[in-house]
Amino acid sequence: KTGQGSRIDISMLESATSWLTVAITLTATFNQKITRHGNTHEFFAPVSVFKTKNGYVYIAVGNDRQWKAMVNLPPFQSLDKPEYEKNDGRINNVVNLNQSISEIVSAITSEELIELFNQIGLPISKIHGIPEVLEDPLIKRRLLKSRDSKSGLELTLAPPPFVTSFLKASDNSLPFPPRFGEHNSEIYSTVLGYPENDL
Repeated sequence: KTGQGSRIDISMLESATSWLTVAITLTATFNQKITRHGNTHEFFAPVSVFKTKNGYVYIAVGNDRQWKAMVNLPPFQSLDKPEYEKNDGRINNVVNLNQSISEIVSAITSEELIELFNQIGLPISKIHGIPEVLEDPLIKRRLLKSRDSKSGLELTLAPPPFVTSFLKASDNSLPFPPRFGEHNSEIYSTVLGYPENDL
């Protein structure tokens, strides 16, 4: 056990397609037409993104037991209605349901909601903005840097999906791209053998 792991080659196409499990089965097997649902789920509700007092969260209630746990929380008790008791009722009225949830969560911070949901084991996640992503310790240490020695400009670049041995050796630093004609003298003289006075 070296702790280094091993290389796994994953195709972007296969990774993206693997998220379409239900859509592919319904289309290929049952010839059903699949429509876009944005952030919502076709078969379960509530599953969507909701604006909180200070940001956004993604809530995913996947069954009636989870729904019952959610409506037992004080902020959501007004949603404990017979028409929402079963998932079919929630799906059939998903627009109004999501609107009611939006009104409730807009008065609560993301952190408060996450704490409430974590106490009862309900799926919830904060949606981070780019500044928050950049501060994430796992992302921060993998960001790439590239510095222009002429101007002093230092660029911060997105982390790669796979850190190569070159990046490890260079401490995640990339050389700055050359300017147009910057290496002409070196290439024409050294590589191609033209005399300096012919340039």
